[in-house]
Amino acid sequence: MIREIVNIDEELCNGCGVCVPNCHEGALQIIDGKARLVSELMCDGLGACIGHCPQGAIAIEKREAEEYDETAVISQMIKSGKNTVFAHLKHLHDHNEAGYLKEALTYIKTNRESMPFSIAEVHELLHGEQKSTPGHKHVAGGCPGSASSSFTATNFKMAPQQQEAHSALTHWPVQLHLINPAASYFGGADLLVAADCAAFAYENFHQRFISGKKMVIACPKLDQGKDIYIQKLVRLINETKVNTITVVIMEVPCCGGLINLVQTAVAHAERKVPVKVVVISTRGEILSEEWTI
Repeated sequence: MIREIVNIDEELCNGCGVCVPNCHEGALQIIDGKARLVSELMCDGLGACIGHCPQGAIAIEKREAEEYDETAVISQMIKSGKNTVFAHLKHLHDHNEAGYLKEALTYIKTNRESMPFSIAEVHELLHGEQKSTPGHKHVAGGCPGSASSSFTATNFKMAPQQQEAHSALTHWPVQLHLINPAASYFGGADLLVAADCAAFAYENFHQRFISGKKMVIACPKLDQGKDIYIQKLVRLINETKVNTITVVIMEVPCCGGLINLVQTAVAHAERKVPVKVVVISTRGEILSEEWTI
């Protein structure tokens, strides 16, 4: 059968990572400084990532392809090195593609002598405890933002006479597509740019992050029209003259796209403003907080 699939020109790709959060299927990752298609299985060929590549390194090609053959895919992927192979294996594991994962592991075990890694490393990848480090780019995993997980919520009991906390929000709207960057309340303000999920993960979000700031929210993975986001952020910096920008994101890799948007806006702005990045875990803990610009 003939199908469309992403093709990445490694000569043009500079590893900026802008394409990653714009691949809704999680098939692209930055590995060894280049964007790579880590799972042909997950690429739908629609090319949502193409318009977000500033280098023009991504294109859609049509090619003859038989019914998906995991053995053929993994045999070709070996040439790209250990990190690419491990990203693919973890991707299959995270998306519960047990059949394809079994085929890949069978090929690796059969050809273990020519593999650039050991079987023990593969076992550790798939069965060992995977820890994340604040600010660390996951080079050997599927998209944690799409992987299912379950954990026990922190227990808390409101004291009998304890009042509910008041909202710290002082303006509306807050979605970045809807805000007017010329609104007077943004003038000279400290700006909070938050990922949509962050307020649900961090219990004290209003008092810890919104208080004293003007907020906008966005989702770097699902939102469309990110060029408009950059334009609005540039206007907030140049025209409304925001004082500082705090970016609050989740630990999942796709959230890094929000940092890219802010950094791109700052690079294109005439004024320079300090930028702080705060990373929150999926369990509601602050993993890192630092000024980056």
